[in-house]
Amino acid sequence: MSVDERRASIIDAVIPMLVEHGRAVTTRQIADAAGIAEGTIFRAFGDKESLFAAAVDKFFDPEPLRNSLRSIDPSLSLEQKLSDILFHLRSRFVGIFGIMNALGMSERPPARSERQEYVEIIATVLAPNIDELNLPPERIAHFIRMVAFSTAIPRMNEGSEFSTAELASLIRLGVAGLPAERTGTHAS
Repeated sequence: MSVDERRASIIDAVIPMLVEHGRAVTTRQIADAAGIAEGTIFRAFGDKESLFAAAVDKFFDPEPLRNSLRSIDPSLSLEQKLSDILFHLRSRFVGIFGIMNALGMSERPPARSERQEYVEIIATVLAPNIDELNLPPERIAHFIRMVAFSTAIPRMNEGSEFSTAELASLIRLGVAGLPAERTGTHAS
């Protein structure tokens, strides 16, 4: 195994350990999870904090999420696409909150360019349904991200968790339901 492959396997092993144990995780626990000798951690990273920093950098890498969003089949129903988008975004936010909480980190919002790329990917996924939408796909992308973000915050959802399917349905009805002028009803 190359040095880079060894480092990557250690990082992959430490991420769930960090979420579970936070900074209290021991190098022995990490070594056992990675199936390596404890000294290998120090040869690969120098110290535990350098390993933690590398793990956080990998965890915060937006490319795996982007790839997941890009892989959503454009021929799916609008509701299924919304559900898939929400699933990936919520999983990402839950994981980020989990690792940040476990490590006692302060907020690290994504750069504007990263957020814009998500919007473009989601808009591309929704483009085949343009005739069903009441808003431009780019605007809907921001709304979906906001819903996914807020529902990933544990304290905001205690006792009233929504399933991904429920959220997708609510979003679809909100962004693709018939506007008041089409239904014959008007807002008061």
